[in-house]
Amino acid sequence: MNIPITNHAPIRTWFGVGGGADRLAMPRDQQELEACVRLDPALRVLGAGANLLVDDDGVAELVVSLESPAFQGVEWGPELVRVGAGADLPKLIVEAVRRGRAGLEGLGGIPATLGGALVMNAGGAFGQIADCVTRVYGVSREGTSVTIERSQIDFGYRHSGLNELILTGAELRLPPGDPVALRDRLKEVMAYKKSSQPMADNSAGCCFKNPTLAHSVKDATGDIGGPGQRVSAGMLIDRAGLKGLAVRGASVSPRHANFLVTAPGAKARDVIELIELITRRVHDAFGVTLQPEVVIWRRS
Repeated sequence: MNIPITNHAPIRTWFGVGGGADRLAMPRDQQELEACVRLDPALRVLGAGANLLVDDDGVAELVVSLESPAFQGVEWGPELVRVGAGADLPKLIVEAVRRGRAGLEGLGGIPATLGGALVMNAGGAFGQIADCVTRVYGVSREGTSVTIERSQIDFGYRHSGLNELILTGAELRLPPGDPVALRDRLKEVMAYKKSSQPMADNSAGCCFKNPTLAHSVKDATGDIGGPGQRVSAGMLIDRAGLKGLAVRGASVSPRHANFLVTAPGAKARDVIELIELITRRVHDAFGVTLQPEVVIWRRS
């Protein structure tokens, strides 16, 4: 099978830094995708690159991009909508709101393909993608087609358990709603994010997951939280005095401490070192170990 494969291809990410893929494939249909899996069962799937950092040395595994129309289609049913894993999530949200279909408007401002959003259970203060999912479709690492029902998916905070599956699509429940109310809600969500996040900078969004505390944490200004409480990673970074902290071309945004931004000439290693430095400083300050939300690809 003649699968389109490009050697030494760049990998575009929202950080605007990092290495490329030794081999990049763009399968045109499910058969070609299954052939990619047979070619390299350890392949990596590239979505929008919005939550991804690729080490400067790049990756050796086959990288697959689902940019073909076969993986970007949207079929609108009366309540259930079937969406390809390569579909652009922001465009899907806008179209759902335009059609008066409720459920996605709280995810406004999240840059992702549907597949990437599903794998990380993308969301925030206004909702998560898991709230809409009825089933997902994909290809196993053995190259066979699979369908997984919502009840079988281990959705949690920034977690789905779907990482080993190569997603090809999903069915979402988007019931009819008031188009005006949905549009107003989407505008509210977007306005909040524009006012609080450095959306124009080179950044992958929130870099760290919000941790659940194992013990009581406080600083000189007072209590931060108690055992079992999930607190803002950005708040911990801020209260550790790390806004503006920089490692060469990467720095902590002065606007939102959980956003790391890159300047022209930055390298992926700058971001990686900054992540490690922030992790150490927050642990030293509060005894809390932050876990990255950003996915880091390294050459194995």
